[in-house]
Amino acid sequence: MALDRWIGLILLGFCLVYGYTAWFTMDGNLAPFMKRNPIWPSTFPKLLSVIGVVTSLVIVLGLEKSKPKELDIDYRRLMDYNLGQAVLLLALMVAYALVLRPLGFLFATSAFLILGSFILGERRWHIMVPVALIATIIVWYLVQQVLGIYLRPVPYFVGG
Repeated sequence: MALDRWIGLILLGFCLVYGYTAWFTMDGNLAPFMKRNPIWPSTFPKLLSVIGVVTSLVIVLGLEKSKPKELDIDYRRLMDYNLGQAVLLLALMVAYALVLRPLGFLFATSAFLILGSFILGERRWHIMVPVALIATIIVWYLVQQVLGIYLRPVPYFVGG
C-alpha cells in the first residue's frame, strides 16, 4: 500500500475516534437548558469528523487518483528538495508560538506572515506587508469581537 494510503488510514482512525467522542460523549454533560439549542458545542466537531472520515475513505480507497504515477517525493533524493525553506518555516512557527503572548497578537502574527512569505520567496514588499496587516487585523477582530475570545493585541510593555 502506498504512503498516502497509510496516512489516510491513520487519519481515518483518528477521525473515527474524534467522531465517536463528538457523537457519543461530548453532549452527556450539557446543562438541561442547552439541550434545546439548535447548535450544541459538539456540532462543529461532528461536522469535522464526518468530513474527515469521508476524505480519509477517499484517500484509502484511491478514488482521488486517475492513474498510478511515479512517487512525488523520492526519499532517496531528499537533499534535492528545498529542505532549508521547510526547516526555516518550522523554526518560524516555533518562534511564533513562543512570542505570541509577550509581543501581542497583532505584531507576532503580522511578523509571522511577512517572514513566512519572505521565506517562501515573495519579494514584493508593497503587496506582502499590507496583506499581512489586513489579514492579521481581520482575524484579530473576528476572534476578539465576534467570538469574544480575548487575544492580547499589543505587547506587555505597551500596556496591552
